[in-house]
Amino acid sequence: MKILVLYDYPPPPGGLATQGDLLYRGLLDMGIDTHAVHFESAQEKEWYYRWFEPDIVVGVGYWGHTPNLILHPQRYGVQPVPWLVADGYIANYQEVLNALPLILVTSNWVKEMYVRDGITADNIDVLPVGCDIDAFRPYDPQDPKITAVRDALGVSPDQIMILTVGGDATSKGAQEVMQALAIIDTKAPDWKYVCKVWPQPRTKLQNLADLELATHLGIEKNVTYATNTISRNFMPYLIGACDIYAAPARLEGFGMPQVEAGACEKPVIGINAMGMLDTLVHGKTAFLAGVAQRIVVNDVLLGGESGFEDHHTVVFRTPRIVDYRANVHDIANYLLDLMTDPALRENMGKAARARVVKYFDYRVVAKRFVQIIHEKFGIT
Repeated sequence: MKILVLYDYPPPPGGLATQGDLLYRGLLDMGIDTHAVHFESAQEKEWYYRWFEPDIVVGVGYWGHTPNLILHPQRYGVQPVPWLVADGYIANYQEVLNALPLILVTSNWVKEMYVRDGITADNIDVLPVGCDIDAFRPYDPQDPKITAVRDALGVSPDQIMILTVGGDATSKGAQEVMQALAIIDTKAPDWKYVCKVWPQPRTKLQNLADLELATHLGIEKNVTYATNTISRNFMPYLIGACDIYAAPARLEGFGMPQVEAGACEKPVIGINAMGMLDTLVHGKTAFLAGVAQRIVVNDVLLGGESGFEDHHTVVFRTPRIVDYRANVHDIANYLLDLMTDPALRENMGKAARARVVKYFDYRVVAKRFVQIIHEKFGIT
């Protein structure tokens, strides 16, 4: 079996790049003849097609990456297998996608979104994103690398550190978490809420809005936004430094940081919807807040990035849910339970680690990928 993996390679810290890189590493660990190349590098991809002659080209992205992940290898007679996430609505390429013998998606919710938007269910298989359980593991709270993270963030040893990580914090549910913290502030032990976001123009404006909300709620002294560029190497220590990982996300097709937090034996607060139904077990590895609100739209404006002319409007026959809002009072109750009960945090964290090791270890995911390819194409 010869596999070419298309993703953002060499990998920056983002989720899609990590998704592809862990599959690549897992295949190499299995002894599979595998190479990786940047999904947009047309010349280099063609070079691999010609001399490597892969049996399968697996590409990581979303439906809008169809030209690079699917159409390009097809042009050279190579079989593409896209491994896709969802961005809320599949607007184009239904004919191309439906002609494929196999599409991989990251969760059952993502599969539901593709089927809802016109993709045949029969050829869609769910393959979760892998986790590096050797890097993301439990750390001693007194480990100097962990204490250094907390010191740098201004978190004292006796404070409960709650963490959210994302491209921006709001999409991961940070505003709902802040509202919940304001409700329980006088009842809870001393705490610090840390949001790690990626530095980009979009997040600067969103960060300001979030911090304004914290000020309005009267909790700004306990809220920290970390906006510096970091590497994937730092992430296990950042997550290892927290006591609770909170991400009741508004739109989540998988939830990689939630899984990584579980691997570090951290209890998670999520939302009872979307990809987290695959990755988290309510009451055992996490607390899943109820859905308080579903945001629905009647149309969407798209452009060239989606295969349309600029400012193209798609009007839905049936209104679409574009994101969710978690129940703030649920979050507040679950946070207070975890903040006041160290044994509960420990037990949920251990259960979370065991589940991640069993189902989401990147080597387990790679083996499942090879099994799917063998079953679908008969390739060994």
